[in-house]
Amino acid sequence: MKVEQIYTGCLAQGAYYIESNGEAAIIDPLREVHAYIEMAEKRNAKIKYIFETHFHADFVSGHVDLAKKSGAEIVFGPTKMDIGYTCTVGKDGQVFKLGDASLTLIHTPGHTMESSCFLLKDETGKETAIFTGDTLFIGDVGRPDLAQHVIADLTEEKLAAHLYDSLREKIMPLNDDIIVYPAHGAGSACGKNLSKETSDTLGNQKKTNYALQPNLTKEAFIKEVLSGLMPPPNYFPKNVLMNINGYDSIDEVIDRGTKALSVAAFEAIAEQKSALILDTRNPEEFAKAFIPNSINIGINGSFAVWVGTLIPDIKQQILLITDNGLEEEVITRLARVGYDFAIGYLDGGIEAWIKAAKETESIPTVTVEEFANLEVQNPDINILDVRKNSEYYSEHIINAINAPLDYINDSMVQVDKNKTYYVHCAGGYRSMIFASILKARGYDNLINVNGGFAAIKASEKFKITDYICPTTML
Repeated sequence: MKVEQIYTGCLAQGAYYIESNGEAAIIDPLREVHAYIEMAEKRNAKIKYIFETHFHADFVSGHVDLAKKSGAEIVFGPTKMDIGYTCTVGKDGQVFKLGDASLTLIHTPGHTMESSCFLLKDETGKETAIFTGDTLFIGDVGRPDLAQHVIADLTEEKLAAHLYDSLREKIMPLNDDIIVYPAHGAGSACGKNLSKETSDTLGNQKKTNYALQPNLTKEAFIKEVLSGLMPPPNYFPKNVLMNINGYDSIDEVIDRGTKALSVAAFEAIAEQKSALILDTRNPEEFAKAFIPNSINIGINGSFAVWVGTLIPDIKQQILLITDNGLEEEVITRLARVGYDFAIGYLDGGIEAWIKAAKETESIPTVTVEEFANLEVQNPDINILDVRKNSEYYSEHIINAINAPLDYINDSMVQVDKNKTYYVHCAGGYRSMIFASILKARGYDNLINVNGGFAAIKASEKFKITDYICPTTML
């Protein structure tokens, strides 16, 4: 029997490949499915099942495409939702044979009502692992406020109560030596404060995870699990509906997006279709020269998450600026969160635009040393900290204004177009996104601080608030 975790850092998401005696199962696959098919083919195995732990909100699963390409059976936990494709709606306790091993569906409502875990028994019948989806993370549990954005009469309190019962009645009675394999790790917005670890023994989680403490009452659990929650990104409910109803094939999405456009064609389409120009280069390169009104979300970061958070229309037509050779990767990452309407990329990138003598803009940047000298000269300098609220309250420059990127429309209200602001995040990725969006909206006086708060703190040249350990990373 083989169990392999396939972890994708930009989504903090774990998919799983399980194989026994020539039969394979995939749990919570990503949108691009060729890797799973190739994995099975190399091992002379046939993909028999695609197990979905729930209707995901933070990404579009690859279950529909994978079923079409492999002939595998899609399996969900108990649900009354009207699903837009052929699948099996399993029952609590239902056993699915996989070669000489088996997986048992354990219905664990709470994160969502259909949420289910899959308990793996090896060829000897020993319970070896449990794939917990968003029910149980390492160090945390799934937030119970997401399903109410799709089903109105589901309150977060009702879901939290279900989650408490699921953990105690279905998960905690299992053996301590079982390995817990969750759907997410640190960086996911599906939980408040997830561990960087991506697996653990259930026994250790019983000792260390607050949600599994034996003396925790239901009332205390509900209060704890609901505290510190921030509104989920707007794309979450849209991804849920795509996962329920189905979507365009990833092959079609890639074909639509990988159209090389000349400078003239790119410019014409941008004007005719009101397409968003998305520049995915590193922040440092973007700052030097970019197409007017384009925004920067670098591919070398939490790209998909920030696209979903900051581009409100999931059907927005998008024109791309990418580093050479990364066009298909960018389109694939967009599709992971349901942005299927990339309609082409600038052939030759920004260099072609500059060679054609087209107008460019830039965003000024300063080093931490230059920033420190400027603050000495003017203690009332305007500082924007665009990190999350939880990061800001953990520690920040005294007198800095918190203007979180994830709520940019509210944050920009604090910005005066006529004043100069020095913008930073943790390391420089988010601050450039923030500056680029405001630049496209007519804010011309933002200066990016290279290195972000990490470099600011390390310089020891600024007055920083005392550190307070955050209780949530949302």
